[in-house]
Amino acid sequence: MSYKIAAPDEYLAITGMNIKNVHITKTAWVWPFQRCTRFSVQPHDYAMNLQAMTKEKLQFLLPVVFTVGPDVNARGANSKFAPDASSGEHAREEDRGDALMKYAMLLADSSEKNKGTQYLENIVKGIIEGETRVLVSSMTMEEIFTAREEFKRRIFRNIQEELDQFGLKIYNANVKELKDAVGSTYFQSLSQKAHEGATNQARIDVADAQLRGNVGEADRRGQQERQIAKINAETAVQKTDRDIERAAAEANLATQKTNLNRDVDIARIQATRATESRDEDLKRDVEVKRAAAELERLRATDVVKATIAREAKQQAADANAYEIEAEARAQFEQANMVADANLQKQLKEAEGITAMADAYAKLGQAFGGPDGLLKYMMIEKGTYIQLAKANAAAVQGMQPKISVWNTGSEGSGSGGNGGGQDSGAAMRNIYQMLPPLMSTIHDQTGITLPEWQFGRLPGNEVARRDENQGSNGTGKEHRNR
Repeated sequence: MSYKIAAPDEYLAITGMNIKNVHITKTAWVWPFQRCTRFSVQPHDYAMNLQAMTKEKLQFLLPVVFTVGPDVNARGANSKFAPDASSGEHAREEDRGDALMKYAMLLADSSEKNKGTQYLENIVKGIIEGETRVLVSSMTMEEIFTAREEFKRRIFRNIQEELDQFGLKIYNANVKELKDAVGSTYFQSLSQKAHEGATNQARIDVADAQLRGNVGEADRRGQQERQIAKINAETAVQKTDRDIERAAAEANLATQKTNLNRDVDIARIQATRATESRDEDLKRDVEVKRAAAELERLRATDVVKATIAREAKQQAADANAYEIEAEARAQFEQANMVADANLQKQLKEAEGITAMADAYAKLGQAFGGPDGLLKYMMIEKGTYIQLAKANAAAVQGMQPKISVWNTGSEGSGSGGNGGGQDSGAAMRNIYQMLPPLMSTIHDQTGITLPEWQFGRLPGNEVARRDENQGSNGTGKEHRNR
């Protein structure tokens, strides 16, 4: 099995299994027990030089050229479909109205006879020659000449009817000029008659008696001579008229040439004068432009010098301004850097203070409030010791009042010497000494320490101090135990 495809100018003729007669197509699957033959549908030219005889028994040669080829449009009933009982598919129903099938069968017949295209050519030429001779024998020479188109149509129609049985079609028919057959001078005589006044009507039809021919010939000759003389006379008169007209035309031409030459000379002189005047104007314009150019050059020189000086000053000013701007920019950047450094330092200090405040806040919470924190810091930094030293320095060489306080019973605790005090006794003794110390500072210096640092002095202590000072009135020493 193979798939066959025909060329654009070809068809496939398939015979064999499941095909009733011949299947004509462009593409097809070729199955086993089937045969596929390609055939071309290109038309061919058939040129012949037919020898025919008219109804008047006049023999002549008829050169014709016919273009004949398969009729690809006449497919008959091949467009119908009929069911194929054996295969269950729709197969084409071939019929003898298919022109391509007829042509394919004709080619197959020529192949079987081993004659090839010569066989087809002989059939076509035989049909053309036979139909043409039959048609010519039924017409006169005059009819053939006067009705050439009708003659051509009749040949075309008769030949086409015969070619239909082979599936062929005349695509073009060309009937050339008729010629004389061997031994015949009919067309030559007609040609001579047409060129020489039909050669005295073909010597008065070549058979109208020699006398009539000679008389007619002499009469035609006389008429010819008279006509020639008349024509010569008219030609001479016309020649004279033409000579007069030519002479007048030549005289007019000479006058026109003289006038033209004069006008040309005048125009040439005027052009010369105009050229000279124009040349002087151009020279004057050139001098004026040269002077103007020199003036512009001098002006341009001064302008260029002034421009150079101005640009130099401008460049110097620009350079100075650039230096000032660069210095100001550098100072501004340095100031920004210093400010940024100070800001960073202050931020760090603020962060440290903030951290210290947070720490102090936590310490304050640990010591029961700001007062406890303040007392702890004064103890830690030795503030009380410094105050004591300051007081000692202040009363040195003086007779100060001395007060002695006992912070606790000597016999208290587990021993009279205090060897058995608890661990918090030292801190408690220090805090018990603070009020008497504050009172002493007040007595000695008259300074009352802030309450937020050491608290308020007890009322009975202050009163007692004031009472003692009032009763004694001197700077005697008091001792309280």
